Amino acid sequence: MDSSGSPMHTPLRGSPMTGSALHTPLRGSPITMSPLARASRGSPVIGAPTGSPLTGVVGGSPMMGGGICWTPMSGIPCAPPMSESSCWSPMPAAATGPPMPEAAAGASHFATKVELTISCENLMDMDVFSKSDPLCAVYINPSGSHWYEFGRTEMILNNLNPKFAKKFVLDYYFEMVQRLKFCVFDIDNNTYDLSDDDFLGELECTLGQIVSNKQMTRPLLLEDKRPAGHGTITIRAEEITDTRVANFEVSARRLDKKYLWWSDPFLEFYRQIETGWCLAHRTEVVKNNRNPIWKPFRVSLRALCGGDVEKPVKVDCYDYRENGSHALIGTFQTTLAQMQTGTHISPTELECINKKKLKNKNYKNSGVICIKRCEVVKEFTFLDYIMGGCQINFTIAIDFTGSNGDPRSPQSLHYINPEGYNEYLTAIWAVGNVIQDYDSNKMFPVFGFGAQIPNTWTVSHEFPINFNPANPFCAGIEGVVEAYQKCLPQLKLWGPTNFSPIINHVACFARQALRQNKALQYYVLLIITDGVITDMDLTRTAIVEASRLPMSIIIVGVGGADFSAMEFLDSDDKLLQAPNGDVASRDIVQFVPFRTFQLVSTTYDTHRKQRCSRTERPG
Repeated sequence: MDSSGSPMHTPLRGSPMTGSALHTPLRGSPITMSPLARASRGSPVIGAPTGSPLTGVVGGSPMMGGGICWTPMSGIPCAPPMSESSCWSPMPAAATGPPMPEAAAGASHFATKVELTISCENLMDMDVFSKSDPLCAVYINPSGSHWYEFGRTEMILNNLNPKFAKKFVLDYYFEMVQRLKFCVFDIDNNTYDLSDDDFLGELECTLGQIVSNKQMTRPLLLEDKRPAGHGTITIRAEEITDTRVANFEVSARRLDKKYLWWSDPFLEFYRQIETGWCLAHRTEVVKNNRNPIWKPFRVSLRALCGGDVEKPVKVDCYDYRENGSHALIGTFQTTLAQMQTGTHISPTELECINKKKLKNKNYKNSGVICIKRCEVVKEFTFLDYIMGGCQINFTIAIDFTGSNGDPRSPQSLHYINPEGYNEYLTAIWAVGNVIQDYDSNKMFPVFGFGAQIPNTWTVSHEFPINFNPANPFCAGIEGVVEAYQKCLPQLKLWGPTNFSPIINHVACFARQALRQNKALQYYVLLIITDGVITDMDLTRTAIVEASRLPMSIIIVGVGGADFSAMEFLDSDDKLLQAPNGDVASRDIVQFVPFRTFQLVSTTYDTHRKQRCSRTERPG
């Protein structure tokens, strides 16, 4: 993940974070009062009960691949997850947002998933020699006091009337007020912090207002509530009832030259709606190529054609211009049914037509778009996999390196507190009480790393905290807590901080599961650490190799250390690359700094007091 991840020292200008105690949220990670919100893309830790620290992490499947699943070892399709055997695929899950707010736990069955599409018009031009480069950040207010960043659209260069392709999926509760804020910024640099970017205006509203209007246009306002020029924002809401997606492979040939002897083409797919055309997908730009091959992509049928394969789909082909004045190469209309007929051997060929050139008697077309693959598949949910027999196996790894501080000191993250809790125990309780619901036998192998262990007093990077290598399992989270409390006084916190041994340890079991040719086992490694890492190259290599296995990694950072190394491993914007150049098959790492959430020791205290009351009760 290409994010700063450090605390934001200057509040976001014009953002809902202003004046709050929150820090800059992680890139691509919604901060939703949960240390595991939107856990790993491709992680099975999703769809947790509303109101828990794992509330609605990712609405997609942990093992995406649609109706036909595959394994990277065999490449042979196997049965869909609701059949006798479950499947997984190293394709990333489609990110959706967490249900809001936490108080809706008792009414989760009344939730409806809605998808929001955002566009703006007449934005203020804040640049001198070009136009503004807008981005829209979306914030939620589930607690009534603080705003949290839910996500961001892509940034569009030099455009005062942007139509953002990035969409947001939320759970809508009819009976609850779900406050949202949309903040538009002119992005002037490559930093993740928005406080140094020009503020173009904001809109605060409720999800209910958007849903009731279906499509709502409102003026953008400045911090002092004055109009932000003539800028407006339009938000369109659609209920998600169709989980099918279309996987595309598209190329083109003989596109028109738009600059000397080349073009920089990209495509935009539009769905027909009652008010015109709504952007469904935008491809990447292929530079200097009149015969481009775009990267494979997927679009939901809901966004592309409203689920109707015979409904018109408009495709525009543009030549990219850095100043935002993209030149239209050509356009055409088709249907999903027509595009589905295309194959690699016999692609569906559709002519790009530029109406301005139709007057030319010799004009045929401005190029041909070739649909080599348009396959419609069902996008399975996490529940589909769980009900289909997929078993989730959690392994917990705890950082016992010296950078955590002397456990005898109150400043230590491992402080042996007479009250019975510390930073690590708080994280273990908050996260563990949720993940144990997804582990069938609730027996967790728990390992420590970075400490000198008894008897030999050698540094180990993979030791069971119960000191029983033959049986490193702890019974439930209470067992984990008990083993941790017994283990801690016997250790000498040392170093260095190496992640690769424990990652490779879990990967061995995931690799064995993969060889069974059935995706009945999925492995999740939860690493709780203070953030200092020393074997970065070996860790990168281990993660890249694990990306081809049924495995995900969640890193929870405790304390206030520099977590930049962890954020580097969480590669939302581009897939992680090993030192040897090997690229990960999917993003399997999610890093979350525990300090950014309003999760204090109350969770642990509650469980501790309940346990104490049971043990101390007479008789």
